[in-house]
Amino acid sequence: MMFRRLWMLLEQYKENLAIAMDTLRVAKLRSALTILGVVIGVATVMTMASLVEGLRSQIIRTVEIAGPTTFYVLKVYSSTPINPQNPPAYVRIRPDLALEEATVIARLPEVAYASLWGQTLQRLSVGSERTQPTAIFGADAGYTMIQGGELTAGRWFTRAEVTGGASVVVVDDAKARQLFGRVNPIGKTIRAGSRPMEVIGLYQPPENIFAPQGSETGAIIPFRLLDAQFEIDRTNALWIPVKPRAGVTVADAQEAVTIALRELRRLRPAQRNSFDLVTQDQILEIFNQLTGVFFVVMLVLASVALLVGGIGVMAIMMVSVTDRTREIGIRKALGATRGDIAVQFLIEAATLTGIGGIVGIAVGLGAGQLVTKLLGIDASPPFAYTLVAVLVSVAIGIVFGVLPARRAARLDPIEALRYE
Repeated sequence: MMFRRLWMLLEQYKENLAIAMDTLRVAKLRSALTILGVVIGVATVMTMASLVEGLRSQIIRTVEIAGPTTFYVLKVYSSTPINPQNPPAYVRIRPDLALEEATVIARLPEVAYASLWGQTLQRLSVGSERTQPTAIFGADAGYTMIQGGELTAGRWFTRAEVTGGASVVVVDDAKARQLFGRVNPIGKTIRAGSRPMEVIGLYQPPENIFAPQGSETGAIIPFRLLDAQFEIDRTNALWIPVKPRAGVTVADAQEAVTIALRELRRLRPAQRNSFDLVTQDQILEIFNQLTGVFFVVMLVLASVALLVGGIGVMAIMMVSVTDRTREIGIRKALGATRGDIAVQFLIEAATLTGIGGIVGIAVGLGAGQLVTKLLGIDASPPFAYTLVAVLVSVAIGIVFGVLPARRAARLDPIEALRYE
């Protein structure tokens, strides 16, 4: 008995779906314009989901490159850059990070690597060829230990070049090809801003690198050269990366670094730290907060588009009820119940928005892949959101189709048959 009932319901659904498709084919343009809002809303969500997933995957890969235990010593930790010309009072009283401090940290038994790094933005140029402003990092030969990547040619700095601040540079491989073409750049002169330097190596960054303190790497120079020849934002663009020794926990390494810095800065027990430590988990948390806000904004915009699409569905279904008043009267005269009529129009509304959802998913996935490719982000399509998008679009059709369905179900069959 139950099987027969289910079979009858399935046959009824198939019949109503066929009627719905016939109705859509009769009014192609009207139906297409109606589902456009649904398409835009769903496509926006899918595009945003692709971008967010791609960025999340990118930063997770970068954390894996640097190692989950790596942390940073900063003058101040802030999710947004602080104006170095007018910092808050609590920042002004903090001393800048110093080479001496990085040296002391590097000598701690709990630490495998530590060094003072900085960054500035400069154009790289060779003759008349030049790049857009790009990140110039002041570091040492341990750069790849934190940022990953590898040399494709040449060498890293010697100890003497690091301590003496020699005018040597390791250039990003892509930037070198842009400036030198097919000429081997090793041993040639390049300018960072107006400062000439000898190219001693070519650096290939890891794929999808995401450096929390700056943008893509253009070149790496000895820190002492950066400190002596360039202006550095010592509030936001100066930091000490710290990698604990194998077997040492992040908490133990941070405690050792904190004690050493407090002793160097002669802070009394009651005084707060005049520096901040930030871990990879904190970087991920800030990233998730930023992308979360971005995603919520996109969801609100998409919801507006879906709302417009839903109102359009309700409008077209209202018109459809009026146009098909006589058809409704005939069906009721032949024995169709109010429930049968209501279900028919609800299925038509759900079909309308379901089609919009499917088209929106296809458009959104395509747009998401295009955006991530243009941004150089390796992202997999967010298929987990696909089912949700379809269900939401169908639900919109049902919700906004209730009023037209109730109106159709309540039509008096005698009056409906008289309708012209």
